[in-house]
Amino acid sequence: MHKTVSGISIVLVSTLLLAGCGGQEEEQPVEQSETVSEETVSQERMDDVEEVIEPLEVVISTSAMLRPDRRLMIEGETNLPDGARIQVIVERELSSVRWQSRTSVLSGQFSTGPFGSGSGLPDGGYIVRVQLSEASVQPNAVQERIGSQGEHLTGELVTQSRHGLGQVATYSRRFLVGSEPRRTRDQVDVVEDN
Repeated sequence: MHKTVSGISIVLVSTLLLAGCGGQEEEQPVEQSETVSEETVSQERMDDVEEVIEPLEVVISTSAMLRPDRRLMIEGETNLPDGARIQVIVERELSSVRWQSRTSVLSGQFSTGPFGSGSGLPDGGYIVRVQLSEASVQPNAVQERIGSQGEHLTGELVTQSRHGLGQVATYSRRFLVGSEPRRTRDQVDVVEDN
């Protein structure tokens, strides 16, 4: 019987030692998980606080200059971010013939052209349109400012894209080309031969 008691004593001592070791091991993971939990909660709080981006009220203006070969150069100013890809379209009112060019904004300005056929533009009315392309085709830096769907764009120039790709901005202005100013009641700029 003495051997049985001492065998039980060895088993009991071994169990207590294992239990004691197990208890220490269990406490460390608990402490680590609490630390991880606090870090996770802190990170989640940081993620919840998103950077608030101010809306961008789009402003675009243009001027036109008739070159000696009677082709039109378009210059403009805008508050769109540098690198923003825009398309400039010149359309003759009488025939709906169009010329277009893609360009980018640099230091708040853009310039493109010449527009017109090799023989030059005939006298008459022309519409100049400047269109900001959808955000999906803009450089990353531009997307960060205007939003991935153009959601940060505001103002009277901003509309929903025809293709459902978010918001875009479109500006238009009417010009008359010719050496004689025509009588008109419209708000129009006359571009004369030099």
